[in-house]
Amino acid sequence: MKRTTIFADESVLAELEAIAKKEHLSISAAIRAALEEYISRRQATRRLPSFLGIARSGRKDIAERSEALLWTTPHAGRKR
Repeated sequence: MKRTTIFADESVLAELEAIAKKEHLSISAAIRAALEEYISRRQATRRLPSFLGIARSGRKDIAERSEALLWTTPHAGRKR
């Protein structure tokens, strides 16, 4: 662990002290917990959406044929 110094408004520090007291934590532990939560939220937003790649068709020519594919009836010519 490495020691560091932060500057914070007195109102923020007062709120932090109240939270630390309520949760039976030291101020240092409360700050560490807050930093860990902040970092984990930031990392979560960098992940790709879970639905990405869900409709993979296996076709490699979609970009070249996009106009033709968009302006045709999707099931034309298929037998049921």
